[in-house]
Amino acid sequence: MSPGLLIRIIVPLAVVCASHYNAPARPVSHSPDVQIRHLLNLSGSSPIRIAKDPTTHLLYILKSSGSIYQLNLGEDGNPFTADLVYNASHHGVTGVAGFAIGPDGTFYLVGNASQNNNSQNVVTIRKGVPGPGGGRVWSLLARADPYPRSPSIFNHNANAIIISPDGRHAFVHIGSRTDHGEDQGGHREVGLTTRILRLPADATDLTLPTDRDRLHAAGFLFAEGFRNTFDLAFDARGRLFGTENGPDRDMPEELNWIREGHHYGFPWRMGADDNPQQFPDYDPAQDLLLDPDYNAVQNNYYHNDPSFPPPPMAFTDPVLNVGPDADSFRDSTTGEIADASDLGLTLSTFTAHRSPLGLVFDTLESLNQEYRGDGFVLSWTRGDPDGDSFAGPFKDPSQDLLHLDLSPLGDTNFQARVTRLVGNFSNPIDAEMIGNRIYVLEWGGDQGVWEISLPADPVLRIRHNTSGILHLTLTGETGASYDMETSTDLDAWTFHENLTPVTGIIEIEEPLPAGPSHRFYRAVPSD
Repeated sequence: MSPGLLIRIIVPLAVVCASHYNAPARPVSHSPDVQIRHLLNLSGSSPIRIAKDPTTHLLYILKSSGSIYQLNLGEDGNPFTADLVYNASHHGVTGVAGFAIGPDGTFYLVGNASQNNNSQNVVTIRKGVPGPGGGRVWSLLARADPYPRSPSIFNHNANAIIISPDGRHAFVHIGSRTDHGEDQGGHREVGLTTRILRLPADATDLTLPTDRDRLHAAGFLFAEGFRNTFDLAFDARGRLFGTENGPDRDMPEELNWIREGHHYGFPWRMGADDNPQQFPDYDPAQDLLLDPDYNAVQNNYYHNDPSFPPPPMAFTDPVLNVGPDADSFRDSTTGEIADASDLGLTLSTFTAHRSPLGLVFDTLESLNQEYRGDGFVLSWTRGDPDGDSFAGPFKDPSQDLLHLDLSPLGDTNFQARVTRLVGNFSNPIDAEMIGNRIYVLEWGGDQGVWEISLPADPVLRIRHNTSGILHLTLTGETGASYDMETSTDLDAWTFHENLTPVTGIIEIEEPLPAGPSHRFYRAVPSD
């Protein structure tokens, strides 16, 4: 029996870019301590987001129709179900692409609507605050002025949204309208595109101008230089990360540590490589990274482009992948495919065309030492594990869940040891994490919902105390049994209560201890 985290109490306290659709698959674990459970299959319109309510630990699924379903995890032998709770008539958002739930349980939705014969896009962000009787009061947080849509397929629109851990800000990504900065319909990128905005989460009826300088002056512009950051996530220390889907050229997909005022390179730099179209002597016929299977290549969007604008500022490079997985690249001088870590090299960050998304972190630091505090990311696109026989990742199977063991490189960047944990998903599109469980949502196949269990150590934390009541949170293995014990001297421990976190997390309320000036708590696995 090993002790969990000790808590000392002092008294008194003042306290998608798309490619292939696949037939149904069954995920396969690549680690003996990672378990997989199929929960249910969905039906109807495509699922695009899964999110948790931090106040209840319930999961919700957003479908492309705008319908939101509550996921019933089927405890006590009941079947797993997805029950409709809201649809577009409730929240009024069309073209839904982003979904987040704030720390107070408020729902946030991001949508896109085309207008003027599909020539313009309008971004809308709405929120649903919990109301009396269990319903929600929906209101407009922000609406953007219309901006020109691209005549190509590369309208990435507004998609990812996340709420800061303190609940004060909503971070929203608006993707590019081009593949790699080429002219599309008389425009390259415009003021709102390729940006991550930071908006006050309690605002109403904000207007987002299509001018970069006005966005900056209003305090809304947080970071820029993103092609398609389809997912955002905070780590255990409150640092913001985002996944980035790359262009129709064999350039790395990215994981970025996103900081205020930084520019992440698009369209001048992708991965750690320059976009050659910005250079006056560019000849696409000599470009070995252009694959004729891709739309932008077939439509001659890669071309000599003497009016390509100069880079505006210095760029921040992506997280470095030190391997062993998801690090294949095509050599720009030979056209050959190689494995970066096999050659002692790093990649910035993932094999081309993986479409990384579904980014989550162990923010509670409840997993065992191998995974504690680490990140996990999905990849949407099917790859070829043996070569490059079709459009997609080369010499890389993709469609998997990767473990990201991040290490800081001073205060400038991170490197990540990237390991494949689970493979053989069918176009996995989003993930959420509760305790030691990652819930994976599939867009392809039978629209499966899967539960991935990781080994955990019990963690007992103080949340807050009010009116003489101590509020604790126990995080551990879902369904496991733990004994909460108390001590006044860290020597003799007394059994206090048996706990079973059904969802991996259990909230505990305790009267503040009387008598001794302090008391310690710990949680240990039951014998």
